[in-house]
Amino acid sequence: MDSLPENTWLSANYCNRWSGRLVVDGKYVKVKGYDQKIPFIYGIDYLTHDIPVGLLAPSENEEAYYKFFVLLKTCKYPFQIVIADDNGAVRPALAKVFPTVRVQLWQNHYLENWRQALAIRTNEKYREFFYGLVGCFDPKLHHKAREARWQYLYFRYGKYSSVVQTVLVDVAKRSNELFAFKYRLEHCPNTTNIIESFNSHLQGRLKSIKGFQSFHSAERWLNAWMIRRRTKPFTDCEEPFKHLNGKSSLEVALKKEVKFPEILGIKKR
Repeated sequence: MDSLPENTWLSANYCNRWSGRLVVDGKYVKVKGYDQKIPFIYGIDYLTHDIPVGLLAPSENEEAYYKFFVLLKTCKYPFQIVIADDNGAVRPALAKVFPTVRVQLWQNHYLENWRQALAIRTNEKYREFFYGLVGCFDPKLHHKAREARWQYLYFRYGKYSSVVQTVLVDVAKRSNELFAFKYRLEHCPNTTNIIESFNSHLQGRLKSIKGFQSFHSAERWLNAWMIRRRTKPFTDCEEPFKHLNGKSSLEVALKKEVKFPEILGIKKR
């Protein structure tokens, strides 16, 4: 693992064919010397499935995301939109490094937060309203139809309920971020599916390790994991990514003038 190049260095020197649609998440890992698990923050370029950068940090705060976005800038990543959960550290850090980049909130996480806040699983009081709200997030809905449904939900459930009004006001206030995928940019996801799949694979590997002896050893292993994922050909991609089968994400993201076998021989760090 010591002989491998740094993942960010690999991206900065050999890649430039990313889509600019980055799905970002933090996967927590156990490291000796820390009372709690610490976040490995990484991003997946949606159309190439490539991992331009990843960062292990002591905490998932604004400083960590600032460093993460600086790494992306170092790679000249063609950033257009970030798809992330409702993490308060993402926006201020993004604004400092990429002030024009838009945000698409993960809809399933956003709805899950309201599901828990309204106790939908244990209390029937707001259940009917919530399922009506979920229907408003149908990606096939035209924005006029969506607005009509919101109005219906207000008159049906919210006219005399401050709780329902609070939910609907929040949805309206965040609509640009909740529905950016549909109106702002083509081929942009609104779900976590792609990075959840990567997280599942990563979790399977981490189970056998159980924890790292130091921050450095965790960084080294995670760097190797990213490069392994980037150089392993896809075999099970379904539409609309079937064309990626037989190729690796690094191969797809490489500069046109760079030959893939060249990358496998890199020893510099």
